[in-house]
Amino acid sequence: HFYMSRLIAYTLILNQRVQISFISFPQYTVDIESKFSIRNPEFPDEDLCYLVPGQRDSILECNFKNDSQTFLIIHGWSVAGLLESWVYKLVSALFEREPSANVIVVDWLDRASKHYPTSAENTGLVGADVAKFVNWLEEMDYPLEKVHLLGYSLGAHVAGVAGNLTNNKVNRITGLDPAGPSFENADNLRRLSPDDATFVDVLHTNTRGSPDLSIGIQRPVGHVDIYPNGGTFQPGCSIQHTMKLIATYGIYNMDQIVKCSHERSIHLFIDSLVNRAYQSWAYRCSSRDAFNKGLCLSCRKNRCNKLGYGVNKIRSARSAKMYLKTRDMMPFKVFHYQIKLHLFSDKNMTLLEQPMKVSLFGTADERDDIAVTVTNSTVSFLLTSDKDIGELLMLSLHWEKDSYLYGFFSTNQFMILISDHRTITYFESNQMLPWCAEETTFKNIKKLHCTNIRLYNIRITIVKITPK
Repeated sequence: HFYMSRLIAYTLILNQRVQISFISFPQYTVDIESKFSIRNPEFPDEDLCYLVPGQRDSILECNFKNDSQTFLIIHGWSVAGLLESWVYKLVSALFEREPSANVIVVDWLDRASKHYPTSAENTGLVGADVAKFVNWLEEMDYPLEKVHLLGYSLGAHVAGVAGNLTNNKVNRITGLDPAGPSFENADNLRRLSPDDATFVDVLHTNTRGSPDLSIGIQRPVGHVDIYPNGGTFQPGCSIQHTMKLIATYGIYNMDQIVKCSHERSIHLFIDSLVNRAYQSWAYRCSSRDAFNKGLCLSCRKNRCNKLGYGVNKIRSARSAKMYLKTRDMMPFKVFHYQIKLHLFSDKNMTLLEQPMKVSLFGTADERDDIAVTVTNSTVSFLLTSDKDIGELLMLSLHWEKDSYLYGFFSTNQFMILISDHRTITYFESNQMLPWCAEETTFKNIKKLHCTNIRLYNIRITIVKITPK
């Protein structure tokens, strides 16, 4: 049997000292330890009914709908041996988006609450359980193109193992910050990979540190791998912010230092389910640094994609690494802008690192005092705003009067060259805006305004600032 041969091969690769009864398969109830709790939208946090592989009656008893989509939520490592609150939030969000869906929570807490290395090793056994469950659904004439596995941390690798062991591929697996330790350099059979489903999308939100110590896996493991905020510290997850929580709510919030960025992957996915008017977009880029310079904000040739539930299922030969910025709360969406400036004077500026504030003014709103740093004579940088300011009308650059750069201006002529028609781009609508600058003289160096003069202006214009 093809499935059985893969399961035996997988077990040999893992070299696990466990007994799996191949002879009894598919006598599901003998082999399976994991529980499959089908949830109700009115009571998302309660285990009201369990689907039991091999027991056809449980399909009817649990009101499993054969014509609806099915989501399987797979939790990760558990310290306390209890389901965390995010599980119920995700259940509710899935029902809000797909009211008629079958939402199933895979409970493997007994195996997930061991020491981490043991729980990581157990993902193979749990993945086999989930695969048997999915195969049983298919035997009950349920189409696998309606099956979507959502796995968090270790649960993402459970989903990957399951997808590799099913008789036919499930439609989609979403990996929510798949665990890094024990998996960064693992074989495809042991971890989530693009081969495990028709489409695999992954959110990476806690990948800092060396690969062996990173809480979330750093390497791309899907068809589309999205790294919000570079995949490292997430907004609102700083140590200072966590210490405020501890001071306010007690020492029980200490685990937030570790969990905050890791768990943000779940809340980003929830956000994509419930805030349909505020969908976040990610952009393909070669690196985090290149993205932070605003060099990758393009939607040509499938170079951008939605984050989360509404992702465009684009499969390519290589995993697509994508980036975006978010804010620190729902809705997480921000609007991305790239600004390119050329700064020059009669003195060498390569060592300057000067604080600057940028304000954006548009037809709908404005965004004031966004802090940036000018690091060299030619600079391209990324600005984000949590407001949709509409079509850009004006850009304001502002240096503090007591900055070193202000003192530099007082004895030297300083010029800002705002280049051609691609200088400033509003990317959420993929709208290219031509910009040039108007010549202005100030008594002191406080503000410089750049306004949109006319369409397709490719003229290079220099703004001269006469020091006091």
